Formats: sequence, C-alpha cells, structure tokens
Amino acid sequence: MITIIYPYRNRELSRIKRSLDSLVHQDNKNFRVLFVDYGSSIPFADEVKNLVLSYSFATYQYSYTLYQPWSRSKAINIGLKWVQTPYVFVADIDVIFRNDFISMLNNLASSARCYYFKVGFLSEPETSVIKKFSEYQISFSSEMGAQGLSLFPLQAVQGIHGFDEFLHFWGAEDIDIHNRLTRTGIESLFYNDQILLLHQWHKSYRKGETDVLSNELQLKGVVQLNHQHLITHQNRGVTIPNFKTWGETISETDFNELNDFDNQIVINNTKERVTHFLFVELPQFQNGILSVRFVEDSFQNSIKYKIKKTVGKKVPNYYNLKEINDMLLLHIISFYHQLPYTFKISADLKSISFKIKKQSF
Repeated sequence: MITIIYPYRNRELSRIKRSLDSLVHQDNKNFRVLFVDYGSSIPFADEVKNLVLSYSFATYQYSYTLYQPWSRSKAINIGLKWVQTPYVFVADIDVIFRNDFISMLNNLASSARCYYFKVGFLSEPETSVIKKFSEYQISFSSEMGAQGLSLFPLQAVQGIHGFDEFLHFWGAEDIDIHNRLTRTGIESLFYNDQILLLHQWHKSYRKGETDVLSNELQLKGVVQLNHQHLITHQNRGVTIPNFKTWGETISETDFNELNDFDNQIVINNTKERVTHFLFVELPQFQNGILSVRFVEDSFQNSIKYKIKKTVGKKVPNYYNLKEINDMLLLHIISFYHQLPYTFKISADLKSISFKIKKQSF
C-alpha cells in the first residue's frame, strides 16, 4: 500500500480534479491520497475539501497557515506524520498520472531505495484540452536534477525527520532530502525508462517575484539562500536538520487566538527601531502574544525632512517596507517558524502586521 501526499495551497479546482481523476482510472487501487491544504483562503478551502472528499481514496487535512509563507517542506511533513502505509509518494497538484503508475510504484517500492521520475511537461494549449494520457504532446521532459516527484520508504524519511523545514517559498527541498537519505545508506534512483507523469502548464512562480512590496508574500533572494543552505548541508554531512517537533502546524485554537488579539504595538521604519525589535524585543519576549505593526514614519514624507536631507542636516535613517518585509520573514523562517504566528501585508501596502505566540520554557 502506498500513500500519495499532495502539498497544496490556493490552486484552481479544475487542476485538482484533473489530477485526482487520473488516479480514479488506475489499474491498481492499492493506494491512498492524503491532501494537505497548507493554508488556502478559508472560504475557498471549503470548496477544495468538498472536491477532494468526493474521491473515495482521499482524505483532507487543513493547516491554518494562510497568513504564513508557503513551505512545501512543512506541508509534506504534516502529511508524513499522518501516513500509515510503508511507502509514500510525494505528488504535485499539476501532475496527471498514467493509468499504470500505481502498479509501477508497487513494483519499485523498496525499503532500501527511493525513486524520482521523469516528467513530461505540457504546453498551455495542450493543458487546456482533456485527452487520453498517450495522446498528449509533450513539450519537454525533466532530467536527473528534478527530484520533486518521488517515492520514499516511510520509515527512512521519518528517521531523518522528513523535509527540511527551514526551506520556505521555492527551491532545494527535493534535492536536499534525496542527498540526506543517500548519506544514511538509502539509494536514490532516477526512473527514466518511460514517462509515467505529465505536468500541467502554469505560469512560473519565480517570474512573479518583485523588488517592491506586494500583497503576495515574497522574500528577495530566497532561492539563492535555499541553495546555499543545501550546499552547507552537503559540506557538513547533515542528515537530520529539523527540530524534534517537525511536522507540526499551527492549531485552529492558536490561529483564532492570534487573529482575535488586538493589542498592537506600532513600530515606525527608522533603522534603529526596526533593528532593536528584531534583535532584542522579539527574541526576549516570552509567555504571551506579541503583536506589532510596521508603518512608515510620517516625518519621512514631510517637507521638513526633505529640506533637512537636501541641505545635509542630520535626519533619521529609514528602511522601506520591502526591506522590513524581507528582514522579518528571514528572521521568522530562521528562528520562529515552528511557533504559532501570522504575517499580513495591508491591502494598501502601507503596513506589515506580525503576531507571534511564545511560551516560556
């Protein structure tokens, strides 16, 4: 028996349906699906849940992380804690499965090996049409470096505490887990005898990154940071990177408590004020909820400030909100991602709100 984990957030219902429909037609029914919704917007999540549960082989798990950055690692790890089968396949909502894929997984499954698979990528026009698997025209296929769609022995993956939860947004988590498993003696193999998986077209997420603040959570340079993290693991021979509490998520109770907490501290964007919060106030705070809102100092846009700056007089030094966004997100994913927290950018892009629940130990 194999469990298929889908890590997911806020993608089209049609995309979900096409992927799950391809599992309906498998010639081997010896599988389960665990669908981990890592923080879709709550009204939409109800539609997702209803669709997923309409498939008899699927279960649905919601994580209250809608006000946290995307982490494929954390989403998969949540699923790994629920898996009860000896083998797990990590999927993607964009995947269409050939009808003998589950049979192939059952044939390949081994406690001493993990496999990743060659994938055929569809163009936008080809994705828009529903066809038999064999009739799709493939634009290009993945090579050995693409390890995102993988079959693992569950005990081996749980033994190294799953995927590295430092890794947020995009990049490195798949290569990292294969590398760490290899260091424990598990063989990592690329299955490229034939194409058993197709990938539905979508816009590139990385091309959507901007150098200015946006309502979509982003961290400038995170792909390069994640790659450096991967290199460091390789150099140090790391096998177990996570806290003992890996695979956990913010509870509905904690989420509601944070959401309802109104006692907010307003912090202006002067460099010394922001720096003091990040390096002194935030790490020292314990036993309660800390709620702050970062805003631009009104003096920064005043005529007096502009005149003083022009004539070379002393004026405050400021971070812009994008810089604060990046520094705060970097602190969160480095030191606080295992704690209950929320991170919100206002619709008008004029403030950033951050709440975190900490307990003394």
